[in-house]
Amino acid sequence: MLSAVFLQTFSKPHMRRIYLSIPIVFLSLAATAQSWHVGVMGGMSNYQGDLTSKTFVKHAAKGAAGLTVSYEMSEHWSLRGGFTFTKLYGHDKYNSKDYLQARNLSFSTSVSELSVVGEYATFNLMKKRFTPYLFGGVSLFHYNPYTFDAAGAKVFLKPLSTEGQGLSGYPQSKSYSLTQVALPFGGGLRYAVNDDVRVGLELGIRKLFTDHLDDVSGAYAGAADLLEQRGQLSVDYAYRGDEVANGSPVYPEKGAQRGGSLQKDWFYITGLTMSFRLGGAKPSGVTRSGNRRGYGCPASPL
Repeated sequence: MLSAVFLQTFSKPHMRRIYLSIPIVFLSLAATAQSWHVGVMGGMSNYQGDLTSKTFVKHAAKGAAGLTVSYEMSEHWSLRGGFTFTKLYGHDKYNSKDYLQARNLSFSTSVSELSVVGEYATFNLMKKRFTPYLFGGVSLFHYNPYTFDAAGAKVFLKPLSTEGQGLSGYPQSKSYSLTQVALPFGGGLRYAVNDDVRVGLELGIRKLFTDHLDDVSGAYAGAADLLEQRGQLSVDYAYRGDEVANGSPVYPEKGAQRGGSLQKDWFYITGLTMSFRLGGAKPSGVTRSGNRRGYGCPASPL
């Protein structure tokens, strides 16, 4: 009976077209699967801003990890989406200038980032073993700067309005968002272990549009204003020079420079990558056994 129903249904022209299109769709998906890659990344991150005077601070380096999905649009161009998680850290004690060390400010934050980038590879890895590449795009990241008290407990900095952000009497100091847009860009080197597995080394830099990644940007708010509107904790963490031997016990005057607002913060990630091609089918004519890659014997013309 089922056979009869199937034959009756299949005999209809529009249903016949639908049934015949199903294997075509699956064959098409199988053919394009070779263009998709999933990957992992592990490495180190570093921050550059008001609490560091060097591009790389060994003691401030933190671990980073990520997941990626890439689609090869052509022999040289790919589109890559990714999720990255890292931590960033900065402390005045690593600054090279004595007066900045005496300021004694510090921050830490976790960063979660979603990104989409375009990637250009010099060589096609289905033809060559090795290629340099460049990438650039846009990302959305979330952070939440905090520091530690004398007992080692976390103290989140944004609610304290340490530079008067959002307080009455400070119209020029706006509250900052903990979710921001960034422009990731960079480059790397990638090596094809085989047709399906690739490994590489990558440097990714993030251009930010905020100077509050470290909660340090402009001028000191008045101690009396912070005390009245945010409490003693805000005063304590807006200025911490009184906690170190070479610092001043006196809170700075209202409006005194606390950070440099003319330059935004940055962070970057250096990592090892590994990616895996989805789908078992090899691209026609460009497999490792063929002569287009330059390995082994030439493919037979028959």
